Amino acid sequence: MNKAELVDHIADAASLSKKDAEAALHHLMEGVKAAVAKGEKVTIPGFGAWSRTERKARTGRNPRTGEPVQIAASKGVKFTAGAGFKSAVR
Repeated sequence: MNKAELVDHIADAASLSKKDAEAALHHLMEGVKAAVAKGEKVTIPGFGAWSRTERKARTGRNPRTGEPVQIAASKGVKFTAGAGFKSAVR
């Protein structure tokens, strides 16, 4: 399912116009991105949770030459599926 199909599903299920459904989805995604960027955990019970992860700087290897390479610290995003989501998929 892509974004357009998801918007169609939301519009049909909630009896909304496609424009309103797309706006609702857009605001949901922006809210999740903003909260996770600030380091907050976003939880939707029964669906899942998004959180920010921290990766420490480390030394890796260049696969071509085998030389050590310094890899900078970075931030990532983690999604953990909730119980309702997991049971629906099984």
